[in-house]
Amino acid sequence: MEFDNDQSKAFTGTDEAVVTRASRSLRAADGPAAGAGEQAGDASDPAHALGPTEQAKPGPLLRLVRRQEVAFAAVGGFNTAMGIGMTVVWLAVLGDNVPPSVAVAAAYGVSIVVAFVLHRTLVFRVRGHLLRDFLRFVAVNSGGLLLNMALLELAVSVWHFPDKPAAVVVMGLVAVASYFGHRHISFRRRPPTEPDPIIG
Repeated sequence: MEFDNDQSKAFTGTDEAVVTRASRSLRAADGPAAGAGEQAGDASDPAHALGPTEQAKPGPLLRLVRRQEVAFAAVGGFNTAMGIGMTVVWLAVLGDNVPPSVAVAAAYGVSIVVAFVLHRTLVFRVRGHLLRDFLRFVAVNSGGLLLNMALLELAVSVWHFPDKPAAVVVMGLVAVASYFGHRHISFRRRPPTEPDPIIG
């Protein structure tokens, strides 16, 4: 019968409209949850976490003094005082039967390890590449020592400056050079690369 066919078509059209509205409602409800899930996934992605070679957040010393240069000077002053103390201790321990240069070398061996740890953890705040950083740190320190000796010899023997003021000025210049050497050589890190934007 034509009436029955028309009635069934009407019911079918009504059912399709109800299903369409229901599916739209479900998609609208799932949208914010899906976006939140994607954001949560990005936050928990290990790629967004601190990598083993990136710089860490400022430590207690940098939070106190606010500037890396001041923290470097503070750690350097502590290392100098510790080196002097270690030299005196080694001279007392080794006695007169051992040349004083041995005490200086022993004090240097201890103090450079302590200096590396303090600069790495308190001043430059880097992670990863431990052995590479240590070898570069020793190289920069050794270069600073040679530079100190060369400049002092030049200032006193060639330019005839008074030895004590010249030593103070040269030590200051070498300290500044050492800061940039450790910053750009010993503990150098590549800047983090930003991921390519997803187009689609």
